[in-house]
Amino acid sequence: MRPGARQTDVQTAEEEPFQPYVTDEFVASEITVKSIVLGSLVGIVFGAANAYLGLRVGMTVSASIPAAVISMGILRGLLKRGTVLENNMVQTIGSAGESLAAGVIFTIPALIIWGLEIPILEIFVMSLLGGVLGVLFMIPLRRYLIVREHGRLPYPEGTACAEVLIAGDEGGTKARTVFTGVGIGALYNYYLMGFRYWEHSPHWNVRPVRGAQIGIDLTPELLGVGYIIGPRIASYVCAGGVLAWLVLIPILTVFGDRLGAFLPAAAQPISELEPSDIWNSYIRYMGAGAVALGGIVSLIRAGPTIVSSLGAGFREVMQGLGPKRIGPGGPPPERPRTERDLPMSLVLGGVLAVALLAWLMPFIHVGLLGALLVAVFAFFFVTVSSRIVGLIGSSSNPVSGMTIATLLATALIFHALGWTGTEGKVAALSVGALVCIALCIAGDVSQDLKTGYLVGATPRRQQMGELVGVLTSALFVGWTIFLLNSAYGIPSEQLSAPQATLMSLVVEGVMTRTLPWALVFVGAAIAAVVELMRIPSLPFAVGLYLPISLSTPVMAGGLVRWGVGRVRDAGVKKRRTDRGVLFASGLIAGGAVMGIILAFFAWRRVDLSRLVPLEADGAWMGPLTGLVSLLMFGILAALLVLYSVRGGPEGSSERREAT
Repeated sequence: MRPGARQTDVQTAEEEPFQPYVTDEFVASEITVKSIVLGSLVGIVFGAANAYLGLRVGMTVSASIPAAVISMGILRGLLKRGTVLENNMVQTIGSAGESLAAGVIFTIPALIIWGLEIPILEIFVMSLLGGVLGVLFMIPLRRYLIVREHGRLPYPEGTACAEVLIAGDEGGTKARTVFTGVGIGALYNYYLMGFRYWEHSPHWNVRPVRGAQIGIDLTPELLGVGYIIGPRIASYVCAGGVLAWLVLIPILTVFGDRLGAFLPAAAQPISELEPSDIWNSYIRYMGAGAVALGGIVSLIRAGPTIVSSLGAGFREVMQGLGPKRIGPGGPPPERPRTERDLPMSLVLGGVLAVALLAWLMPFIHVGLLGALLVAVFAFFFVTVSSRIVGLIGSSSNPVSGMTIATLLATALIFHALGWTGTEGKVAALSVGALVCIALCIAGDVSQDLKTGYLVGATPRRQQMGELVGVLTSALFVGWTIFLLNSAYGIPSEQLSAPQATLMSLVVEGVMTRTLPWALVFVGAAIAAVVELMRIPSLPFAVGLYLPISLSTPVMAGGLVRWGVGRVRDAGVKKRRTDRGVLFASGLIAGGAVMGIILAFFAWRRVDLSRLVPLEADGAWMGPLTGLVSLLMFGILAALLVLYSVRGGPEGSSERREAT
């Protein structure tokens, strides 16, 4: 049995005491110059990639495992140095970038949607304050959620990341898989988005049904997302898209002109609108209602978790503030290395400083009441977020639902106080943004602390690393949003910003009473019916809200994972899935990073025409454009299958293991 294998297994209180992979007595390098620099670079790259991905499809992916693999490949593979704790620090700092980016792009672009100019300094300060708040609120919860609940809260991503770090001898192979995916995803998007050699998003009308339309975005990011979330969640998302584009839009096309009293006024008769116009004017409000109800249902289901986690959090704070008992033998001995957190005085002082800065900073606009609401909602939902990701993982964390609940409560309070103008809307959204960033970071921090608990990291140093990751990522996320908005526009066909659009609709609907509540209630009723059928309504609602062209490639990725996993041997299935997740993560990172690079070229007006060996915009293919586009996407899916089943074209790893 390899060293440390039993440490990641679920243990009960009756079993032998837990021993991490690196014990207390062993002193190893953790937070070093190499780990800070490499972790910061990984965080910036994955933060930019997640910002692009989130603005495009409203979804983000975890960077913990890819960051750990990249760290092992560089420190152990290329530099031939680096301890397991140093690699853990790299993924701790690096994963903070993608979490912070998720919280930012879910909310702050709503200000751009309202036509407001956002200084980069404002995005930096809000990102930094929300991120620091999320890290600080997790510190008093660590001993309860990570240590005491070790046998009951698995923290799936954190446990998997610990396995990757412990299995350091496999880091080179896994890193090669991720980097290959990055290269293929970047090269694919270079020709797809840079020169449009084949069609980016073909659509086809379903002729027998008026208004019915189906399409597919042929991008590596969405294929990778579908593989990672798996066929079950992907099918829920796709089902929502099918209902919207093959059922609801045709119904509105046929009967819409007779429903004028029910529907908002349109510039032209509904029967004359294109399916995309009907979706933009009507269906997205139904999707907003469905997402809101799905988030509320998620919170209701988490009710027992909320109560128990809040109680535990308050107890931990009180214990940290209480006097230290000194026995007859003198003061208690110093805590072991693996049990040392940042002091509670720093936590309370930091929270107070964040609240004061949120109040006093002139461009955050939340006021004293808003600063208090940030502190209250952040602690409440950080506790919930950390417990939920421990049970079901970060991918299923209902961030949107908790943010919508924050926005609804804040907007209703401000509306009751008469703060209903533009300043009131901006203040309510700013409160929601700070809370959203805090709970996104908290979910990541809890997974990272679980990884550190299993491998034997020093919690205090990990918490310092999280703060470093928040700072470095906050410096660049504003530039990323500025760059993408300058190149493509927010919202636009390229960057629909679905989450931020939803948040803006919620605030505007409460403040101005202009939200088409009838459509919102119809969407909520659809989500309720889905829940009654024992189907999770939140992913279904996301599919209802998004264009179907974004749901279909996600479904394609889910089908690839379903296909490669159809084997009886559980070990073979797990190896295939793990290899595919690494390659899919590379596709996402490579495709998204190339999108950022091309956005930079577009912003700087760089002429790439001399680099094109063939005529751009697919003109050279003529009538075969659609067929060639699907063929190219099929080749990409085939490569995903190849790297999942065989581990790459160099040979079958499964066959070698059998031999």
